[in-house]
Amino acid sequence: MKDTVNLTVNGKEEKIRTHADTVKELLKEQDIDLREEDHLSHATNKKIKNDIEIVYEASKPVKLAIGDERRTIWTTADTVKELIEQEKLEVTEHDRVEPALDTKIEKDLSLTIDKAIQLTLNVGGEKQQVWTTSTTVADFLKEQDVKLNKLDKVHPDLTNQINEESIITVTRVEKVTDVVEEPVAFKVVTKKDDSLEKGKEKVIDSGKEGKQEKHYEVVLENGKEVSRKLIKSETVEESKDQVVAVGTKAEEVADVQVSRGNDSVAKEFYVRATAYTASCNGCSGTTATGVNLKANPNAKVIAVDPNVIPLGTKVYVEGYGYAVAADTGSAIKGNKIDVFLSSKSAAYRWGSKNVKIKILD
Repeated sequence: MKDTVNLTVNGKEEKIRTHADTVKELLKEQDIDLREEDHLSHATNKKIKNDIEIVYEASKPVKLAIGDERRTIWTTADTVKELIEQEKLEVTEHDRVEPALDTKIEKDLSLTIDKAIQLTLNVGGEKQQVWTTSTTVADFLKEQDVKLNKLDKVHPDLTNQINEESIITVTRVEKVTDVVEEPVAFKVVTKKDDSLEKGKEKVIDSGKEGKQEKHYEVVLENGKEVSRKLIKSETVEESKDQVVAVGTKAEEVADVQVSRGNDSVAKEFYVRATAYTASCNGCSGTTATGVNLKANPNAKVIAVDPNVIPLGTKVYVEGYGYAVAADTGSAIKGNKIDVFLSSKSAAYRWGSKNVKIKILD
């Protein structure tokens, strides 16, 4: 006699009549080739009884790729997520799984799991540790939504492969224009004046410094200046010449060379002469002997080495005129003097030169 069997194959249910004695014989009768991974509700040696319910679900092959590993898995899981759980595959929240976890399992489905690695990302000087499944620097920056500007620098190169030891550095580079206003020194124009004794000078027009704007192209890396290049200069205000009257009165030449009043020349020799002002770096504006140079901008004072020219000595300096040794300086040693001038521009023009100095009694 035949038995009635309720057989469900891959979700399709039907009633069949069979002479099979066991589940195994029934499956063979139905041309079902049983695999180890298939789902079967009863053991294959289970005896067939009338109205028995048998459920069979065939496993499906899934092509799995994890890193360099390639293999085929037979499974009865309904979704990718269920397959991962059944196979106990290690997948973290940072890993990339394709197709998505809720994808239905179909025959010959290709499942790829890209394992994430952690590396260092430095953008504009700000470091952070990030997870990624990218393989190249370019893909990694795109994944991290790092947008590159035209001048930015990237290390290593965008085409380089990355690994857990990689440090991806993006240096933000920009060019800006810096405009700097600078003074323009005025020229000194001398004018002979026969009403002044030879060697004396008198400022007729004090002159005025001009102004110019210098435009620089400045390169910044991560907000810090690394270079600057002058692009152009523009004159904003013209300078005005200083006019100085220079004495040429002939009758006082002898006195200048030899004496001044009752003063006579004790000795004369050459010295190296530089110039300073009351506002130079480290200057107090008051000389070593107490002369307030800021209050007396027209004073004729020189700084000396007291071992060569004692303080208080009256002198005559070629190109400067009569003066008093009333100051000292740390750099004034030996045959060297520093002449006091009222403005920085005049001091710059004086420069450094050899002049004859006369020591007056």
